[in-house]
Amino acid sequence: MHFAQHYLDCLSQASYLIGDKTTGRAVLIDPRRDIDDYLREADATGLRIELVIETHIHADFLSGHLEMARATGATIAFGEAAETGFPIRRLRDGERISLGAEGGGATLTVLATPGHTLESICLVVHEHPDDVVPFGVLTGDTLFVGDVGRPDLLSSAGHTPHDMAVRLHRSLHTKLLTLPDATRVFPAHGAGSACGRSLSTETSSTIGDQRRLNYALQPMPEADFVRLVTADQPATPGYFAHDAALNRDGHPLRETDPLPALTLEEAITARDEQGAVLLDCRPLAAYTQAHLTGSLHTSLDTRFAEYAGSVVASGTPIVLIADPGKEDEARLRLARIGYDHVLGHLADPATTLAHEAALTSSSRRMGVDELPCVDELPCRGGESAADRKVTEGGRAVDSGQSTDLGQWAGLGQLVDVRNPAEYAAGALPGARNIPLATLPDQIAQLDPHRPVVLYCRSGNRSVIAAALLEARGFGDVRDVVGGYEAVRVSG
Repeated sequence: MHFAQHYLDCLSQASYLIGDKTTGRAVLIDPRRDIDDYLREADATGLRIELVIETHIHADFLSGHLEMARATGATIAFGEAAETGFPIRRLRDGERISLGAEGGGATLTVLATPGHTLESICLVVHEHPDDVVPFGVLTGDTLFVGDVGRPDLLSSAGHTPHDMAVRLHRSLHTKLLTLPDATRVFPAHGAGSACGRSLSTETSSTIGDQRRLNYALQPMPEADFVRLVTADQPATPGYFAHDAALNRDGHPLRETDPLPALTLEEAITARDEQGAVLLDCRPLAAYTQAHLTGSLHTSLDTRFAEYAGSVVASGTPIVLIADPGKEDEARLRLARIGYDHVLGHLADPATTLAHEAALTSSSRRMGVDELPCVDELPCRGGESAADRKVTEGGRAVDSGQSTDLGQWAGLGQLVDVRNPAEYAAGALPGARNIPLATLPDQIAQLDPHRPVVLYCRSGNRSVIAAALLEARGFGDVRDVVGGYEAVRVSG
């Protein structure tokens, strides 16, 4: 058997190529949109990709099933409950897919595991059909290393998180946890993915280790499981609904034509006449030092596509501002989430910014030493602030009373752009939690005429958020260098 995991760090996404060397038959599971690596590997190992299996309709990236079908003639397959806008093979619960000759060799068995989505499936892999212990199980977004799939993504389609969590509990306990402990677990995502809450950095595990170590698999009543997995999930990036629809209904194949270089005048015309976003993907230090006024930011050094999909609405034309030679990478990573409307890239940004001072700005950032000590915090009820702490949800542990929102030593509006679980674990007093992924829809909660101070965990998301607010007309926006971690370490 040929078995290969392809892991994409920037999206924390795993895909799998499985084949039988005796027959050359192979299947590809959960492919990303740029498919060249799979084609090269199949060619080098003498495999023919005959089937592309999706463990579910993905929301966090645009899958490459259509690109693979066009390139290889492979059939596209989903779980039996899937409804798509293109022909598919429906995989039934318990169905066996044999890649070897006469039913032998590498074999995949389909497990219907609804919960994350209705059509979710897992695939049990046997190197030989009669092996007592499977080689492994591809768990999609049903089971991760250290976590389980979130059950809330279909709430907009009329399926409550509670109902989906009940389905997830049953799938885990009646399907996956009946496998032998030595069965290896190969999930579709790892740490950093918004498809779960506390995913491990490990990209594989075993059923036995997850049974012992995964918080969501510990013995507990179903009702407790439901409460546990529906609380404090990460904010859903805005592009998720867009990608889920494209993966379900179909999408144009990825464009590979050269990306045109644009002059500053052409970039500004695209912004003013076509509504294009100027997306600066240079490193954070370069952006904060000088950037085109009104441009958005998310660096290629970070989770570029996910953050871009959080602050740029789907379908918006984009002009890239990238270091020379990085524009194609930025375009590819945007294509992986279905953001194909890239008009071009600004030619030679460094020179342009150096000669157009009237059109540029620098970011306003605050060091930790500019923040007040807790003793200085204005408190309600006249009690002393000396013993109060930076605590869960921004509340004081001793009295449960919060500081006046937005009045922390005159900082203005203090906004924490981390996810809910991060905020619940500890936050600056008086901070309002508006996760970056939901900020575009919640900007109306903030007053553009009052100062805004933003912070995140380390100072990256806060710069992205500051750029968005500035582009929306906020006049006095700052972020905390080093974020909450810098504040915490400083004491």
